[in-house]
This record gives sequence, structure tokens and C-alpha cells, in this order.
Amino acid sequence: MWTPNYGQPFEPVPYRPARLPARESLATAAELRRRMDTRRTVRAFSTDPVPEQVVLDAIAVAATAPSGAHQQPWTFVLVTDDQIKQRIREAAEEEERISYDGRLGEEWLDALRPLGTDAVKSHLTDAPYLIVVFQQRYFLDEDGGTHKHYYVDESVGIAVGMLLTALHLSGLAALTHTPSPMRFLGELLERPRNEKAFAVIPVGYPADDCVVPNLVRKSLDQVLVRR
Repeated sequence: MWTPNYGQPFEPVPYRPARLPARESLATAAELRRRMDTRRTVRAFSTDPVPEQVVLDAIAVAATAPSGAHQQPWTFVLVTDDQIKQRIREAAEEEERISYDGRLGEEWLDALRPLGTDAVKSHLTDAPYLIVVFQQRYFLDEDGGTHKHYYVDESVGIAVGMLLTALHLSGLAALTHTPSPMRFLGELLERPRNEKAFAVIPVGYPADDCVVPNLVRKSLDQVLVRR
């Protein structure tokens, strides 16, 4: 069981992972690249059930992410209750209507237009699971004392990336939904004062009639700089 280790001395332990032969490493990397290139953000979900253990294992993968000072400043709230999902959807759509009616600004709306998004968020009730990710801005002791966490945004962002990867490689679809502001999530899910909502991730299978935007990813040459 993890406990905070503020001020503890450095205790090194051996780390000797098996080294893959070059051929196996190349094949593994190529297959991973191929499979991840098929990942798409999905907004139309089937209501078909998903084995919960698949989702739990994906969250466990996310929780292996590196974090600032190994503080692991994340909480994953798994929502399956239909009433709670409906309340999240209602609150999110209220914020989204305000955003799409002008709060976002025209430049942001222009950037969103090719994605076909709007204020209707049916994925929040259609998907069998919602994973609401919270970032722990600081650690709360049992007696109410606090300890600062470091690089929280970066740490939780990496964990979410690993979560999306694990879900995709397990055959599931997902979406990163970030209604703004998200304060209502902490209130609805009764999270402590040190936690701040980071993203809502609907998880499930794509609907039979699912469509996605016709987008093109940047090539490796466009994102890679050699020095």
C-alpha cells in the first residue's frame, strides 16, 4: 500500500528488465505504431455492455505513469450509475451551450467546426462507462494537513495518455471531454477539496452507425526534429 514518502531517504533497488532482441523490438514497435494509428476519438457510443475488468486494467495501466516526485496525483472515478451520468450530462450541456453561444470566441469555434461538435453530449449517457479523472493539487493527511504536489498537470496528462492507449489496445473507444468550467464534477461526485476535475472520458464500443471526422494526422517528418 502506497503512503506518502516526504523526507524519506533514497533507497535504490535493482532494475534489470529483459532486453528485447533488436528484431523483436523492431517488430513490436512497428505493430504498436500500426495499431495506434487506427485510434480515433469517438462521440457516438453503443450502449452494449463492456467487461468491467478491461476498464479496470486500463486504469491500472494509467496509474503506472511517471509523476512529479512520484506523488501520483490522480484519482479515477468510474461512473456507471445512469442517474449520475444523466446529471453529469445535464450540467456539461449547460456549460457547453454557454460556450458555443459565444464564450469560446470565434477563433476557437472555427477550430472546432471541422470536428462537427456541438453542445449536445449524448456520449455522456450512451457510453457504458465514464472515467472522470481528477488531479490532486496537494495531498491531504488524515489529520487535514497538506503537502504540495509537483508537476501535477504534466503527470495527470501523461496518465490520461496512457489510459487512452490502454483502452484502444484493449479494443475500446474513448473520448476526452473537457467541459469548461468543470467544477460541477467535483460537487456531483463528492470529491475532496484537494481534487480538481481534469477530464471526462466516456468508454465503450463505437455505435454501429458511428462516424468520425475525415482528418489527417501530421506525418512523422512534420513532428520530428533531429539534432
